Amino acid sequence: MSTRKSRSESKKTERRREILDAARDVFARKGYNPATIDDIVAQAGVARGTFYLYFDDKRAVFSELIDRFAAQITAAIQRIVTDDSSRPVADQVRANIRAILGICLAERATTKILFTDAAGVDPAFDRKLLAFYDSAVQLLTEALKDGQALGIVADGEPRVLAYLSIGALKELLHQAVTLGFAEETADVLTQQMYSFLSRGYLRAAEAAPPSVRGRGRSRR
Repeated sequence: MSTRKSRSESKKTERRREILDAARDVFARKGYNPATIDDIVAQAGVARGTFYLYFDDKRAVFSELIDRFAAQITAAIQRIVTDDSSRPVADQVRANIRAILGICLAERATTKILFTDAAGVDPAFDRKLLAFYDSAVQLLTEALKDGQALGIVADGEPRVLAYLSIGALKELLHQAVTLGFAEETADVLTQQMYSFLSRGYLRAAEAAPPSVRGRGRSRR
């Protein structure tokens, strides 16, 4: 009995994923507002009734797609440490940038939805996009605060720096998706983004162990 139940749950999970993937592709191809549930079920190869077993409407599908994407980004970002000589801070920063770019290029359909669909076409769409960007800004703001405490981010208002960084990243990803950059291009884009940030507030290459920074401050 438990085996049959497990198989049934596995099948439901797979079907849900298929509908989500189909909706992602339809939204990316047609845009959120013009897309219909009929488009989604046709792409997924399921009946309309099957769709409603898993989602109330296309807003619910879109909401889950964005939540899934945000969870991938959050899970990929690693906390920076300065007391591990085997992991230079600059390398850790590059790894985080590479992880974000890699996910966005691998999930280019979702990235296209986020960066190319016009705002104002649907209140629910707008609210979800704003929630996504707000969470991204908050995540980066906290990371920048940590960076300032570690001495790898220059002084400045962290939230303002977060807006500037995300603005640059949004435009970079918009162009990458629009021009059809390959996923392998993430390595090149990572280095360019790192160089851009290093000319601004990033001080990763100059980071010293906490004890060294502490002695430097005591001499002032």
